[in-house]
Amino acid sequence: MRPRQTIAALVAGLLLNGASPLPAQPNLAWDQVANIKDAATRLAALQRRQGATRAYAFIDACYRTHMLSEAYTQALEACIAQDYMETQVLALIYSRVPADTLRRQGVPSPRMLADAMGQRIGAAFANYKLPLTYVDEFKKLVDQHGFPLFYKALFPNSKLPPRGNPSPGEAEQKQE
Repeated sequence: MRPRQTIAALVAGLLLNGASPLPAQPNLAWDQVANIKDAATRLAALQRRQGATRAYAFIDACYRTHMLSEAYTQALEACIAQDYMETQVLALIYSRVPADTLRRQGVPSPRMLADAMGQRIGAAFANYKLPLTYVDEFKKLVDQHGFPLFYKALFPNSKLPPRGNPSPGEAEQKQE
């Protein structure tokens, strides 16, 4: 399985387990597409200046700060989008490195990256009891508007990698 497919499958599974199907769609007071694009642009600039380790430290601090809120916020949504995009890029890069080299260098495998990200994202969505329809739509928005912007900012002369497996909601729509 390709890294993006692995990440998509893990996120879908963890989000399905962590999100509740009962609550109504959240009433967001912000433009999600603009928020995701802004998050992608800011993270790409940070990573270009300070590297992936600092980007992950920023994302960790973002979660620690914004998960304190009683309500799901625009800032937390940006943290989640950044985590998802950063992990996808690192998994793509690490997938090109032999597993024994990753182990020797103490670098996590693409699967380990995806598992850890899935736990963080699943916990965030579950904490605010967001419905599966929201989670699925959010993933689509990040895949469509955030990831291409983030990837192109980091690798301007590279072609976007192929898209992985669809989320469960996307798969259902294709079957209809």
